Amino acid sequence: MSLTELHLALLVGAPRHGYDIKQAHDAWFPDSRPLPFGQVYATLGRLQRDGLAEVVETRVDGGPERTVYALTAEGAQRLHAWLAEPAAPTGAGAEEIVRKAIAALHTGIDVQGFVGRQRAAHLRRMRELQQTPPGAGPAERLVREHLIAHLDADLRWLDLATDLLPVTAGGQPARTDSQENDT
Repeated sequence: MSLTELHLALLVGAPRHGYDIKQAHDAWFPDSRPLPFGQVYATLGRLQRDGLAEVVETRVDGGPERTVYALTAEGAQRLHAWLAEPAAPTGAGAEEIVRKAIAALHTGIDVQGFVGRQRAAHLRRMRELQQTPPGAGPAERLVREHLIAHLDADLRWLDLATDLLPVTAGGQPARTDSQENDT
């Protein structure tokens, strides 16, 4: 996800300060990792520098100074252009679970154990998501269903990995061709 364009979307409708942007992001994606404050302020600084957002006021309401940002016309154009283009389909095999499984396979370090632990973690997360209501609106439900669908796809891949992983008679992964060539 592009944080630049997402920040622009979070500025649509009304000017906001960093704290409001972080809270809105976390409400939009309640099942995802919370957006770090440092990331919010760094992105807002880049948006201002690039002319995509502008400072409209600085507030001091009995607490820390809050800089309020608004979307510029150029920022709105960039947001519209981003939303007009479809997201690139994934499937390049660069997700962390793929990298870890391949690294474990090539090094011979507990491949079956990694796959088993990863499956268990995915199943736990799916149960958590399915047992708690996603929220009242269609946006919250869409985010939740997307996460569950991705976890399900990962589980199918992990099942395939289990089927394809070479195993020796003692239950340990066999050495791959590349490992045998390395020794």
